[in-house]
Amino acid sequence: MTERQLSASGTRWAIACPHAAATHAGAEAFETGGNAVDAALAAATSLAVVYPASCGVGGDLFALVRFPNGEIAALNSSGAAPAAIDVEAIRGEYGERMPERGPHSVTVPGAVAGWQALTELGARFDLAKALEPAIAFGVGGVPVARDLAGTIERGADLWRADPGMATAFLPEGRPLAEGDLLRQPALAETLRTLATEGRDAMYGGTVGVRLAEHLRSLGETHTIEDFEAHSTDVSEPVTRGYHGVDVSVVPPNSQGFALLEMLLAIERLGVQPDPLGKDAATIANVLRLASLDRDAHNADPWRVDVAVDDLLSYANIERTARRAAAGERPAATAAAGGDTVGIVAADAEGWAVSVIQSLYNGFGSGILEPSTGVVLHNRGACFSLDPASPNVLAGRKRPAHTLMPVLLTRDGELVGVAGTMGGGGQPQIHAQVLTRSLDLGMTPADAVAAPRFVVGGTDSVQGGAFIEAEERVPAETRRAFADAGYEVNLLEPYDSTVGHTHLIRVGADGFSAGSDPRADGSAEAG
Repeated sequence: MTERQLSASGTRWAIACPHAAATHAGAEAFETGGNAVDAALAAATSLAVVYPASCGVGGDLFALVRFPNGEIAALNSSGAAPAAIDVEAIRGEYGERMPERGPHSVTVPGAVAGWQALTELGARFDLAKALEPAIAFGVGGVPVARDLAGTIERGADLWRADPGMATAFLPEGRPLAEGDLLRQPALAETLRTLATEGRDAMYGGTVGVRLAEHLRSLGETHTIEDFEAHSTDVSEPVTRGYHGVDVSVVPPNSQGFALLEMLLAIERLGVQPDPLGKDAATIANVLRLASLDRDAHNADPWRVDVAVDDLLSYANIERTARRAAAGERPAATAAAGGDTVGIVAADAEGWAVSVIQSLYNGFGSGILEPSTGVVLHNRGACFSLDPASPNVLAGRKRPAHTLMPVLLTRDGELVGVAGTMGGGGQPQIHAQVLTRSLDLGMTPADAVAAPRFVVGGTDSVQGGAFIEAEERVPAETRRAFADAGYEVNLLEPYDSTVGHTHLIRVGADGFSAGSDPRADGSAEAG
């Protein structure tokens, strides 16, 4: 069964992600004896090939894994800046804002270590098995999806500046278009190396050496020792209750705690939880204020004490709720943009997985190392260059991170699995989808497809009080935003600015799942 929405009594498993071919790879893992971890891995590695603008070997990964006994593991495989990075030189050139693209924006990629860690958290198959469909996609090729074609076209001038990018995605100078066959033989060979050598190929072996050498040739300070130093954290999630459902997220440097602040403040206010209903403007204020808390505090917990308990305390939730009800709109908010993928999978044994992996902006740094076919992310753009910021750039430090998988439980039983793209807007997107699913009773497909908005839009530096909203958002809601002092910028229907979200819900009669129509994905069950 393959649909944007599925609902089936007695289903043994379900999976959804933003590319139908990757969803099918996950379904094949289920059908050949794998569990939800195997299925999520097959989809995640496939997405590295079929959605290369959004994620890949050169990016980061976060995940939540629920075990059949009800325990949940939070996995953080985000990479750090190189040890010898010259912060003062970058600050002298760029001021207090990191460059968005280029070699300065590249931190050590954590995705491969994350894939390996996922196999060790309960997969039945090894990493080599998980990589088989991805290798096949790289060798045989895959038609360019709509979203990928748009990213290639919009940034064509940027990609022409990098020889590796130009060769891969602008053959003969022409951007690949939707439906064109994309072959990536160098990337397929890299994946074969990872299948044979495992994570060591990336973090000390030939793949990591080539990436570090390429970055040094571009004037950066990365060394293979920086890659060898990469560490993947596995910890307990941060969990809070919302209307009787426990919502779990990955701890900082993930921004997941901002979603919990949003939900707790909405619950505290007792407003109508419909994001487009009569209290939409107050909800928008909540989303904005919680995003500001996130921006002020989120950073690498290796270096900074991020006081999550204080941010989620009764006193702070009360303060956020009170300020939102009073219409306070401080002058800045976080960026919403970002190219990311979410994969959600669950099975009847009790395994459930939400994996989020990303290059950050489309094609990340805009750098493709030719011998490996690896596009390097630009996650370092999320650092601040302000010395007073807890998120200030430093060697061997991880940036504040947008990736945030979500799991829902009630009394220890699985309720749902969610994941989205959307950069700094991810908590806002989740808040809208989850309130629709949990409070309004929408099916997963309806909840992820419904009109959405993001407070603050795609560029926090502008500092304006504005909302980007799909034109499907009702006129009366848009007027309420305007009356509350927001400038409303309209987006096309089903615009990716408001995310690609995927959701599985679990009920007494089986799984139901939705795949966002804003992406190129599907949901499958069996």
